[in-house]
Amino acid sequence: MTRVAGIDCGTNSIRLLVADVHPETGDLVELDRRMTIVRLGQGVDKTGRLAPEALERTFAACREYAAVIEELGAEKLRFVATSASRDAENRQDFVNGVVEILGVEPEVITGDQEAEFSFTGATGELHGTETYLVVDIGGGSTEFVTGNKHVEAARSVDIGCVRLTERHVRHDPPTAEEVAAIRADVRAALDLAAETVPIGTADTLVGLAGSVTTVAAIALGLTEYDSEKIHHSRISAERVAEVTDRLLASTHDERAAIPVIHPGRIDVIIAGALVLREIVERVGASEVVVSEHDILDGIALSVA
Repeated sequence: MTRVAGIDCGTNSIRLLVADVHPETGDLVELDRRMTIVRLGQGVDKTGRLAPEALERTFAACREYAAVIEELGAEKLRFVATSASRDAENRQDFVNGVVEILGVEPEVITGDQEAEFSFTGATGELHGTETYLVVDIGGGSTEFVTGNKHVEAARSVDIGCVRLTERHVRHDPPTAEEVAAIRADVRAALDLAAETVPIGTADTLVGLAGSVTTVAAIALGLTEYDSEKIHHSRISAERVAEVTDRLLASTHDERAAIPVIHPGRIDVIIAGALVLREIVERVGASEVVVSEHDILDGIALSVA
């Protein structure tokens, strides 16, 4: 077994996984997994730049993670950065800060690479013979990947819970017009994804990342976030719609009172749930299989 660390820095959150991985079998024993909401993508869609305060929040999380990595003695580290840092004019400020704190340069990967890691992490334990459509709903982008043991087609499109919230939402709860604008963006992005990925032909829909796991936690009626109960849960299309409708009608304070919604997701979960609902309806899935294992696990496996 090789002890490795993987960091996934997205538009909304930064996450760390330290694990022992068997490089031949791909078996993974998790030692530490944590997530911090840093909102690195704050304002990027509008300004094209990473905000100074967003960078400082991200660097603070990096310092915390550096201490964990040192304490657990990980032999190798891979730091992957996704949508927000792909888009920003001042991405070099981000790169320099990460190198100074962690000693490795962040890999600003393409959407296709992001999709490959997500698929590997999400489907590694499923071992089925069916075709999977893996959907990773992030803060700035969403990845669509189809395949069985290997990726057959992938596409990243610029719809995510942070990007859509900042672009369209001005009221709490959002108005019908704002909801319609989000849906229009999602449907246009689905048309784009369908040009590359046969999104309606897979046997099983697998959903990843915080928007999906939060919707699942609400649908399961959990009083506290429990990743073991969420992982590989199956949420029906009807329950996805019901949870989305509930969120659409809720105020910020009402969402804050739902214990399974992370404080950093309170203002963006409506857009995230809408993205999930539109995908479920578009592909005609009767349910979504929820995975707590995702791009982070794929990154760790790639290091080993």
